[in-house]
Amino acid sequence: MSQSVSAKSGAPSLPWLIIICGCLIAALTFGPRSAMGFFQLPMLAEKGWDRTTFGLAMAIQNLAWGIGTPIFGALADKYGTWRVLALSGVMYAAGLVMMAMATSATMLHIGGGLLVGLGVASGSFGIVLAAFARNVAPEQRSFVFGLGTAAGSAGMFLFAPLSQGLISAYGWYDTLVVMSVMMLIIPVLAAPLRGNSSSGSAQQAVFQQTAGEALREALAHRSYILLFSGFFVCGFQVAFITAHFPAYISDIGIEARYAVIALALIGFFNIIGSLSAGYIGQRYSKPMFLVWIYLGRSVLVTAFLLLPQTPATVITFSIIMGLLWLSTVPPTNSLVAIMFGTRHLGMLGGVVFFSHQIGSFLGVWLGGYLYDAFGTYDPVWWLGVLLGLFAAIVHWPIQEKPVDRPTLAAAE
Repeated sequence: MSQSVSAKSGAPSLPWLIIICGCLIAALTFGPRSAMGFFQLPMLAEKGWDRTTFGLAMAIQNLAWGIGTPIFGALADKYGTWRVLALSGVMYAAGLVMMAMATSATMLHIGGGLLVGLGVASGSFGIVLAAFARNVAPEQRSFVFGLGTAAGSAGMFLFAPLSQGLISAYGWYDTLVVMSVMMLIIPVLAAPLRGNSSSGSAQQAVFQQTAGEALREALAHRSYILLFSGFFVCGFQVAFITAHFPAYISDIGIEARYAVIALALIGFFNIIGSLSAGYIGQRYSKPMFLVWIYLGRSVLVTAFLLLPQTPATVITFSIIMGLLWLSTVPPTNSLVAIMFGTRHLGMLGGVVFFSHQIGSFLGVWLGGYLYDAFGTYDPVWWLGVLLGLFAAIVHWPIQEKPVDRPTLAAAE
């Protein structure tokens, strides 16, 4: 029997209002934080801080995102998605304003780090995709997960040129304020995503668990632990590039405009990669698909470092990396839903994402720390290559099937 679920011709129609609003929220929450790298050099030039200071703020942001995601996921599962998403918009806006007004490194770390990170966490993929999963049939989940992830990619694609254009025209301070106002749209868009784990058309209430029981079950499941371990690598790789690639482009003597082009290309081709990942995940083995994604990243970075670094190779690197960027998200979240169902998907998906954000913290922080120590980003690039090989190895034995629940089987 195939491990992947095939689409059925009799599948119910998709809840497009929920999907569209959820996708817009994903684009808004992912957009500004993916453009943080553009603020590094102008902020440091004006404030006199070093790259370790900015890198630590972004590392705190990623760690707060990771710690907050399972917590907000559990709250959304219990109290409703809309409440958590509304809180996201408020915290995100407050964090961006505080980052703009920062007069000390501490204010930067609290605003751009902690508050923005918690804002992203409470409006993250895990919250939105869990709402999707509760309202679509199982055979449609991989596809709508791809849509939600692609929307986040679209946010990156749009906010890269938008943020750089606003910074050039009005300065980094006003740009952060403008983006903070945009985050206040999120509570309005979240209205159709009302409901919690007991609502929706795809309930799985036949097996009742508390959040604690669900978490203990997941942490005792080998495939879940492997998934948790491997997703760490995704966070390390993408967060390092997001935060430090614009500065890296400047360091190797390439015009700054190519940094904007590079991140915009990553965002655009990320849309294609995410949609393709949702399609492929419905038809082929998700663990093996993840193996190939991580292997592909390692090969790509190796080639980028060894070949002459020119505008052409930067563009080529960005296109291919974009295809691989968040293509890990649909199969990863789909695997969690397959293993444990959707009742606690916000929390269990959030726990896996916490691993992603531990990697993000290290990728961003080590990028700044090792650069200040050695004057080059090369050690972090090569560490990312090795971690990609590690991720491919740990995803290989993951089993794409529901967890065994003898008590449920006996009850049936």
